[in-house]
Amino acid sequence: MEPLTVYINWASYDELSDNVELTEKLAMQQLKELLRLRTRGVRLDYYMMDAFWYAQDGAYRAWRQPNWPNGPDRWLKTCKANDVKPGVWLSTNTLCHLQPAPAWESSLNRQRSAMCMFDGGFLPDLIEAMQLWYDKGVRMFKFDFCDLNAATPAMEALYLPDEIRSLNAKAFRTALTNFRTKNPEIKYLAYNGFGGLQDNTSRPFIRCVDIRWLDVFDSLYCGDPRPADVPTANFWRSKDIYSDHMVRNYERQGIPLERIDNTAFMVGLTGTCYGRGTAAWKGMLVLSLGRGNLMNTYYGNLELIDDKKAQWFAKAQAIFLPLQATGKFTSFGGIPGKSEGYGYTAVSSEGALQTVVNPSQTVMTIPLPVPSRLVSIKGLKVLFHDSGFKPQLGADSVTLGPEQMCVVGRGAYANNAYDLGVEEDVCIPRAIKKLEATFQADGPSRIHCSLKPPKTGDLRIIMRQHEKGLSYRTSGGSPPLGLSMSKMLNISVEQEGVLLPVTMQCDKVIWSGSSWTLVEVKASDTKPGKLLKIVCATEEKRPLTLVGEIYQITW
Repeated sequence: MEPLTVYINWASYDELSDNVELTEKLAMQQLKELLRLRTRGVRLDYYMMDAFWYAQDGAYRAWRQPNWPNGPDRWLKTCKANDVKPGVWLSTNTLCHLQPAPAWESSLNRQRSAMCMFDGGFLPDLIEAMQLWYDKGVRMFKFDFCDLNAATPAMEALYLPDEIRSLNAKAFRTALTNFRTKNPEIKYLAYNGFGGLQDNTSRPFIRCVDIRWLDVFDSLYCGDPRPADVPTANFWRSKDIYSDHMVRNYERQGIPLERIDNTAFMVGLTGTCYGRGTAAWKGMLVLSLGRGNLMNTYYGNLELIDDKKAQWFAKAQAIFLPLQATGKFTSFGGIPGKSEGYGYTAVSSEGALQTVVNPSQTVMTIPLPVPSRLVSIKGLKVLFHDSGFKPQLGADSVTLGPEQMCVVGRGAYANNAYDLGVEEDVCIPRAIKKLEATFQADGPSRIHCSLKPPKTGDLRIIMRQHEKGLSYRTSGGSPPLGLSMSKMLNISVEQEGVLLPVTMQCDKVIWSGSSWTLVEVKASDTKPGKLLKIVCATEEKRPLTLVGEIYQITW
């Protein structure tokens, strides 16, 4: 099987968790950047036009005005001239910024928010629109916001809710199968509405994805990237852990790694990617490649990947994509959302690459499983790691600092030719120690404790919030009016009546919310032997359980 590489232009604009609109100018600029990256060796096969390209009253046949004054012709022609395969986003069967077309009226549900797919004229009309775009060169459709509960009032009276879901799913699978029979080059991506609980990484794994979708979809996505319910000093690493947890969740439900679209690579300036720019992008890319998915999706502002970054991007792809084609990727270790060490192994006949993550606030030694075919092959080498703590190799293990990731080459891959260097944007402390600290409740939304600072080392302070045993997320909304996390979850540190400065990498406007916050206090800002008063507070008014932790860290 051949891996695919897909640029999706969402995150270069954002009309849901921000107010940056999709326009022809923006889309064409991203196509220009895509072509530049290709000349630098980056592989990008498809260009997906994401949400809101369409006119509200056009039934997916017309492009939104005035944003696309001349329609999509220039974009389609430029893609064709450069052997880039176009794709378009569709809101499956929900009215997302759409007015129902006349042909859809007979399929509308009682709320007039979605269309039944086994009754009325909607689904045949959608397939007709898809054929229109396929004939114009479109070779990929991204289906989002599916509502399998949608039924016309007549069907609602005839069938039970489970039967409605089953009939909708069957009708849609049949339609997609028939479309592919007629148009064999088409690729389908499944996004929201096709299963999966994606809002929380503390929830136990349960079966919630119908694997029959694999009969028609080339990949199933496992959730928009967001912070995991695992605190990390480097905010971006928590996002890595979220995607790894969701991949493990889907894998446990029988979805092969190669069919899971982890959707984790986003560089951009909009709210959907928390304005990260290219912060910690190397580790994000390595993990995206190392998870073994054949549908490699890349989101956001491609102009942020300059020529130097493009060379590194191309090298990482050149190392991992041939291994993806073999289909011999496996996961190992514990559950990311439980802060247990984990990783992925990619095997060739001469060696293996093992991408490893320590999601905890401890120094951890993680066993590296030896594939049976490689038992007699010797040699291990760290090929990539975060800065700071130096990963330590054992016979078949690697020791990583808190929150650290690395790539280990085995056999033929234990070679400088595969070296990817260091992720400078993530710095891991050389040592970490949990301090004894007793937090006491101070009302329903605050906890506090007092302790003397250690003689050496900075302090790392964490607050988590729970409800009924599960992590509880708080959000201050979305850009541009949303509140940053320090306004929602706050940690203050006081000594002798003076507030001390703290650093807080997670102080961002987080549309998806966070169940934790983390600050650090420099030793140079504290007075030895004088008590610190630490207060952790949430703006949530509901009764929650707040938990505090304090660590001594040495750089």
